[in-house]
Amino acid sequence: MPPAPSVPAPPAPSRAAGREPASLSAASLPSHMLGILAAGALSLVVWFSMGRVVRALLMVAASEVSHGDHRQVRLVVTMFLFTLIVLTELVVMAGMLHSVRGALREIRARRQDGEADEGMFGALNRATLVFATIYLAWGFQSADAREFIAVDTARRIDQDLAGSLAGREIEGGTGLIALDPRISLTVAVVAYLLRTLFGWWHANGRVTGSGVAATFFELAFAFYSLNALFAFAEARSDWLDHRAVVSAVEGWAEDARESLPWWKTFSHAAGDVWPHVVEGLIVPLTWLTVASLVYGAFAEDTRAVVRGTRLDDVATRVERSHRLTRTTMSQATTGLQERWIPPVNAFRLVTRGGPALFGLFCLCHVGIRVAADYADRGVRMLIGTEEPFVWVALGGPTGFLRDLVVAVLTVCLLAATFDIAATRSRETGRALTG
Repeated sequence: MPPAPSVPAPPAPSRAAGREPASLSAASLPSHMLGILAAGALSLVVWFSMGRVVRALLMVAASEVSHGDHRQVRLVVTMFLFTLIVLTELVVMAGMLHSVRGALREIRARRQDGEADEGMFGALNRATLVFATIYLAWGFQSADAREFIAVDTARRIDQDLAGSLAGREIEGGTGLIALDPRISLTVAVVAYLLRTLFGWWHANGRVTGSGVAATFFELAFAFYSLNALFAFAEARSDWLDHRAVVSAVEGWAEDARESLPWWKTFSHAAGDVWPHVVEGLIVPLTWLTVASLVYGAFAEDTRAVVRGTRLDDVATRVERSHRLTRTTMSQATTGLQERWIPPVNAFRLVTRGGPALFGLFCLCHVGIRVAADYADRGVRMLIGTEEPFVWVALGGPTGFLRDLVVAVLTVCLLAATFDIAATRSRETGRALTG
């Protein structure tokens, strides 16, 4: 019996079938951002909404606590609540970034390589301390302070109006600056000691959640210290204003400005341009630093900025130098590091995806806010009303919707930018590990 003819085996399915594109280009940033939005829209909305609810409750509680008997004690509690308000902002941002983690190709590649997936608390514990440093270094807490002052002033407007007519001091909006400087310094010292303790535990992995606790006391130390420094600076300014030497120096400075006619034009032009540079370049990069920390990218140390560049050898020689030299350089550049090291880290990350990725990322970051402002204005014009004070009721929901859209799109943009840069870096053999 002749053997049956062999039947050729069906061709194996192509490995490329159903697989994602081999590479993500910079031009795919907007579409990748929308893809991440579609995958995690619900969790992003829930995180943002819950954060706003907690923030509003803390704002009202801080305003309520700051007025009444034993006011200095109340003001200590008010500053404590304000610290929680800022910490809530940090936690919500980290939570929103982490909630879309599964939609990133870089994270899926790590899982395929057998890398353990980090939980929300681990990412929060690592990222919040650097987040607080960035937040304070660039003065982002000023917006929180202005919002609290507005809430407190609005809730106290009747009492303060009656008090001003009766000749009493107005208390509305003073909850963050009326604390006795001696009390502020005392609480700041305690916060500093606790920050140091929890920071040491965090660095040595001793206590779970020590990073979040160190972040809280870092913020508390900053806010109580600023309150004391504000009172000191005000008193010092009043004293200096009466000193003849100061008046003479101010006169010389004014004469120098008059003798250099171009200086005034230059200073005004620089003052007009610099805020746009910060909003368009620095702020996006600082938030990208936070995203990279949440997703477990490079460390936030100073050496990471120069590693692989011509300055790497210089950093090596500095590390080998005398301990006193290293300590002096570290202390002298602390403010510079807090402001500029995170943006430079983020710049090095995003440039791994190419110069076009950096430009498109900054353009999209600014474009989201510009589009949101125009959309908000269009909605207000579309609704329109001749009824007086109707926007007192409608302004809150409209502003919430605008902030929700901006926050959700920004988080998706940060995640997409990190994903493209990390994926292209992995393709060149430089994977970003957690």
